[in-house]
Amino acid sequence: MSGHSKWATTKHRKAAQDAKRSSLFSKLSRNITVAAKLGGDPNPDNNAGLASAIAKARLESMPNARIKAAIDKAFGAGADAANYEEISYEGYGPAGVAFYVECLTDNRNRTAADVRSAFAHSGGNLGTGGSVSFQFERKGRIAVEKEKMPDEDELMMAVAEAGGDDYADDGDVWTIWTSMQSLGTVVNGLAEQGVEVKGSELVMEPTTPVEVSASDAKKVERLVDRLEDLEDVQNVYTTMDITDEVLAALDAE
Repeated sequence: MSGHSKWATTKHRKAAQDAKRSSLFSKLSRNITVAAKLGGDPNPDNNAGLASAIAKARLESMPNARIKAAIDKAFGAGADAANYEEISYEGYGPAGVAFYVECLTDNRNRTAADVRSAFAHSGGNLGTGGSVSFQFERKGRIAVEKEKMPDEDELMMAVAEAGGDDYADDGDVWTIWTSMQSLGTVVNGLAEQGVEVKGSELVMEPTTPVEVSASDAKKVERLVDRLEDLEDVQNVYTTMDITDEVLAALDAE
């Protein structure tokens, strides 16, 4: 285990941007509501999808009251009823960077039009299903707060014992990476060792990262921002790889 992910700086920058977006909790709430409804049970102990959605919300420090409200909405009626479906879009942005966009929507036509417009107005092109997904791998991501586990050697041993693939230093948290299939096993393995997990989620990791210049990075980030501002968009993944030098140049502006 290296203790470093080559995309760590990109993730940290994106996480900082996400935390500032006022709509983030609304998107997480929608995700929880859908998971609760699909699983047919408000108890995460009996609903694996809901447990995963809650774990993802906790990665972003979503208050328990909002989590409960989102679960309750899944079993509402009339105006409170929730009817969403999952859909993904693929395409290319500036500098040949691949985009994979996950959405939850109650209107496919609206979402498709909004996503297509975002690509068209940001120098990108919306592709067909499967056009870029092969450039990503579904992986598990686990966050452990550093103040709860300050010793890196101790963390490394715990991750190895639990069966994790790798870990990275991402500022205030340790990010632990697993295969998609072993995410739950690793979370449980860490808990058995007394390691408190802040949250976990399944993400799309790029297998063919694309290094970009500072000017191209800004163009790609504009498209990311435009997509993330859309109400139906849940997650935006790209193959952009920002080097430390480019990141420093962006921060200096």
